[in-house]
Amino acid sequence: MDTERMFTLSQVAQHKSKQDCWIIIHGRVIDVTKFLEEHPGGEEVLIESAGKDATKEFEDIGHSKAAKNYILKYQIGYLQGYKIQDDDDNLFTDSYKEPIKTKEMEAFVIKENSKPKHLVFVEYFLPFLAAAFFLYYRYLNGALQL
Repeated sequence: MDTERMFTLSQVAQHKSKQDCWIIIHGRVIDVTKFLEEHPGGEEVLIESAGKDATKEFEDIGHSKAAKNYILKYQIGYLQGYKIQDDDDNLFTDSYKEPIKTKEMEAFVIKENSKPKHLVFVEYFLPFLAAAFFLYYRYLNGALQL
């Protein structure tokens, strides 16, 4: 695979379908077509960024080292005019070429409920209590016959 090929942004922009999907991350042009079904975040995420620079989205998510290694695996070239910085090279290693012996733990973020517990009383019990008082009032006035 020739990773020294240079592509322009307009060339990459032509590859934005499910059958032909390229993205740019840190100046590296990546053909993710074969990776679409494997992507843990779903293929839609990659297709939305297809044909564009997805560096910001990639970094905002906070990918694992293994995920960053996929960039090297699927890289087909570089974006013309992009200067690869030392910081970018430190993001990646060639470990995808060797079998990984340690299992990487997948983590799911569980958000804390931001509502205070007393709001449960206000949101659920209070409306129930108000409805009960209303029905009791109507029953006492004879408007409601049970």
